[in-house]
Amino acid sequence: MGVAAADHWAETTAALFAAAPYNANADPLDRVLGYLDFRSELIAGEIAEFTCLVGTMAQEAYASAPLIRDACARSIFGHAAKLEADIALAAEARGVTGDWTPASLARHIQAVLQGSFVLAKAANAPVLVRESITHLRRYVALLFQVQLKRSAS
Repeated sequence: MGVAAADHWAETTAALFAAAPYNANADPLDRVLGYLDFRSELIAGEIAEFTCLVGTMAQEAYASAPLIRDACARSIFGHAAKLEADIALAAEARGVTGDWTPASLARHIQAVLQGSFVLAKAANAPVLVRESITHLRRYVALLFQVQLKRSAS
C-alpha cells in the first residue's frame, strides 16, 4: 500500500508540475526560477496540504521498508531529474561552470524543499517554507549571475 501511495503521489504531482505556467518560459533559467516561485505559491492551507508525502514517507520508512523507500526515491529523484534538464540548458546558455553539476543542483533544490517542510512541521510555521524558498531562489540566481530585483521595502 505504501508503494502504491508513493506511486500515486508521483503521478499526481508530475501532472501538477507539468501543467504549471513556469513551463511556458522560453529561457530555461526562467523555468527553474519559475519552478521555485510556483513552489512558493503552493504554500497555503494546513501544512499537510502542501508538504511532500513521499518525503515524509522516506523519513519514516527508509530503513524498515526498502520497497517504500525506493518508491519515494523514484518520486523525489524523478522530480529532480526534470529540473536537471533546465539547469543544464541554463548553465550552457550562460556559460556557467563550477564545481557542481546540474544533477547536484537539482538534488540540492529538493533537499532544501524537503528540509523546509520538516522545519515547518517542527515549528508549526508554514512561513518557514517560503523563507527557505526565497533563500534558495536567491542562491540559484546568484549562481547563474542574475541581477536580482530589490524589493521596495
